[in-house]
Amino acid sequence: MPFITPFLWFNDNKAEEAVDFYISVFKSGKKIDTVTMSVEPFTKDKPVTISFELDGQHYIAFNGVGARFEFNDAISLVVHCKDQEEIDYYWSALLAGGGSAMACGWLQDRYGLRWQICPINLGDLIKSAGAMKAMMGMIKLDVAALQKAAAS
Repeated sequence: MPFITPFLWFNDNKAEEAVDFYISVFKSGKKIDTVTMSVEPFTKDKPVTISFELDGQHYIAFNGVGARFEFNDAISLVVHCKDQEEIDYYWSALLAGGGSAMACGWLQDRYGLRWQICPINLGDLIKSAGAMKAMMGMIKLDVAALQKAAAS
């Protein structure tokens, strides 16, 4: 287990459903461990926590009960994509089933978690004022348009 692991609170017993969704999107994803217990307010039929991995990054999903907490824009997960095809794949996959597009390569999936779907070289591209301006006008990032803006 890594020293630091993101711990994700899912309301309404959606942790297992969310983990299954993320593992279907990230093909190298896998469940590592599931913890159940029969101590109020938990029941043996629903996991309390699910440890999982997406592309080598460990996470813990928690089935929140009682208090409700929502994800917000203050935390997002960045997917560094090698090309436009990968951007298109993750963009569509993570929006599936009720997600919403935001701006500048950001989206919110159907569980409320925020994602940034970006080319791996975005930091270099947006060093150019033209590429930064172009990105600010985009919803899903367009690598060719960013490269063209960076070159001009």
